[in-house]
Amino acid sequence: MNLETLARCPLCQSSEFTNVLLAADYTTTQETFQIQKCVNCQFVFTNPRPAASAIGKYYQSDSYISHTDGGKGILDRIYLMARNFTLRWKEQLIFKQQSTGELLDVGCGTGEFISHMKTAGWQVTGMEPTEIAREKASQKVKEKIYSDLSEIHQTFDVITLWHVLEHVHQLNETVAKIKSLLKENGTIFIAVPNHESPDAKLYEQYWAAYDVPRHLWHFSKTTMQQLTNQHGMKIKQVVPMKLDAYYVSLLSEKYRHPQQSSITSMIKATLQGFQSNRRASKEINHSSLIYIIKK
Repeated sequence: MNLETLARCPLCQSSEFTNVLLAADYTTTQETFQIQKCVNCQFVFTNPRPAASAIGKYYQSDSYISHTDGGKGILDRIYLMARNFTLRWKEQLIFKQQSTGELLDVGCGTGEFISHMKTAGWQVTGMEPTEIAREKASQKVKEKIYSDLSEIHQTFDVITLWHVLEHVHQLNETVAKIKSLLKENGTIFIAVPNHESPDAKLYEQYWAAYDVPRHLWHFSKTTMQQLTNQHGMKIKQVVPMKLDAYYVSLLSEKYRHPQQSSITSMIKATLQGFQSNRRASKEINHSSLIYIIKK
């Protein structure tokens, strides 16, 4: 493995880390990766992790559906059904902030979201580093899809990162660039998994949203607040993604009990997803959270 080791925490610059758990890459290689926590600010991250030049092979799987646009197995079909519902829900969430305008989707995958928003009347721009996904997105929306944020020089009313920020190697540089691309009264929507959710605590190293080594950073509400403060921005609202608890629990059941039948996994995951959402509701501490951010 071509690994690099973080020497300092990107949030507080501390060099004192402690081990949290070992998690496996269930999607491609079955390799194990260490997850660590900054002793000073409690930020959690995969360390060591593949270098940016070596991470590509960990995305080369038909089961990595956000890039392949597949949908052959039962889990993939469930994901696609949920995604179609979520597209409409995301549109409504954005509409509460602004009815139309220019939108940038960072890490747009195969383009389902920007295609949906273009149909809804938005001027859309996509950025996707993975070539196969980028080509599919470009064909879908009939627009150029950029491979890197450095290629984009206009500003936007809305910038979205749907389960993307946890993947980027240069965390602070990416957030700073995104802020620079936002219009003065614009809004950023960042969706990330929450490692302090009830389902994360239940499944521990089998929690599917650790998704090592593709997920480099593992956020909580506290550390996301620290990150936005560090860049001179404010979190205006935190919105739960309640469906994620069910899908993540289903994958986690599969990882923890690989010999378990699909029906049994589905029943247990449905129960765990419901319980996780119920326990998380009081403090909005769900499996995945959307942070609505302003300058």
